Amino acid sequence: MNKFKTYYKNAKEELFKVIFPIKEQIRTAFLSVFVVVTVITLFLALIDTVMSLSISSVMN
Repeated sequence: MNKFKTYYKNAKEELFKVIFPIKEQIRTAFLSVFVVVTVITLFLALIDTVMSLSISSVMN
């Protein structure tokens, strides 16, 4: 039982050290991730289209 109390006390102390992000930081991070994922998706779609067209032109 003593180990559990010590564990709980240490966990509670560590939780007070955590700095949770504010709403603006979350929004900024979300927009950054969204933009990066969108750019990478468009780039991969472009590469896929170019490769598909080049392979189909070689096959025909």
